[in-house]
Amino acid sequence: SQERPPGPERPPAAAAKPAKSRDPFFDNAKYLAIVLVAMGHAWQPLTSDSRAAEALYMVVYAFHMPAFIVISGYFSRSFDMRKDRLQRLVTGVAVPYILFETAYSLFKRWADDDPTHPISLLDPWYLTWFLIALFIWRLTTPLWKIVRWPVPLALALALLASVSPDIGDDLDLQRVLQFLPFFVVGLVLKPEHFQMVRRREVRLLALPVFAAALLVGYWAAPRMSSAWFYHRDSAQEMGFAWWVGVIMTLALFGCSMVLTACFFAWVPRRHMWFTALGAGTLYGYLLHGFLAKGSRFWGWYETYDWVRTPLGMIGVTLIAGAIVTVLCTPPVQRLFRFAMEPKMNWAFKRDATELARERAKSGAAIR
Repeated sequence: SQERPPGPERPPAAAAKPAKSRDPFFDNAKYLAIVLVAMGHAWQPLTSDSRAAEALYMVVYAFHMPAFIVISGYFSRSFDMRKDRLQRLVTGVAVPYILFETAYSLFKRWADDDPTHPISLLDPWYLTWFLIALFIWRLTTPLWKIVRWPVPLALALALLASVSPDIGDDLDLQRVLQFLPFFVVGLVLKPEHFQMVRRREVRLLALPVFAAALLVGYWAAPRMSSAWFYHRDSAQEMGFAWWVGVIMTLALFGCSMVLTACFFAWVPRRHMWFTALGAGTLYGYLLHGFLAKGSRFWGWYETYDWVRTPLGMIGVTLIAGAIVTVLCTPPVQRLFRFAMEPKMNWAFKRDATELARERAKSGAAIR
């Protein structure tokens, strides 16, 4: 849920009121987005043999991470440099990044028989790029809240990144900058904007838009590299002239925002059986990557020919959705909370206000 903005302490009567419940719409959106992420990873090895799989892969990749990032930005609107929020940023984003970057690197050494694979916190591998990106984006939130045109400025930075091959791989800054506009869009959105896309007429319009996107994806599959949707390289690194990067960045941003709006239009607004799983999407995101990469390292797609049949592709899709669903459940959250949400009170200084409050409580108890 969104952090409470800073302000004076509430009086006892207000504090006694029950906390505002989570909006099921956002939990539903996060769960469905993470399911699409897992399905996309399951489809990737099939795209070389199936034009339909490539088209579906490209369409889903156009909006599943942008939707997730928009939501991340929306719930970062109240972030500032207050001590408790900085602590949550460290324990909920930075520490999981360090742990999982290390774990993924060790996993690659073992599963891919690559003992020389480096362990480097400066070069995120596979899924961990999102954590370092979220850390940087959230730290810059106060800046985006004071500039006059935050979205155009973020888009300008994305354009510059797309034509700057010298940025390199450190901290995956290409992705940090090229996905930045979606985070900033989330920062500037208001509740009424989500109400607009959830209207009945928008839901109906979303159907032909998705159908058109699939047709365009089917046409583009043999003509366009899906690497454009990863936003991890400049145009020059992909073998194109710099101006192609400008055009593609603008075009993909527009397409991604339209498809993201269409996705939000069809997200259920009421409590569903999977609503509670929306709180565990980071668990599903980080943990399913071990199976996704392991399936490549161990040659599952080459060993079992049935996965390349139409029924096999449907089966792989359902399996991926089921696995990531299990990984979002409360038992899995409890098992891995030490890595995802460590408390780490021992690591932080206690400010004078907190110490004074505790002394006052202990003094009152003695009296």
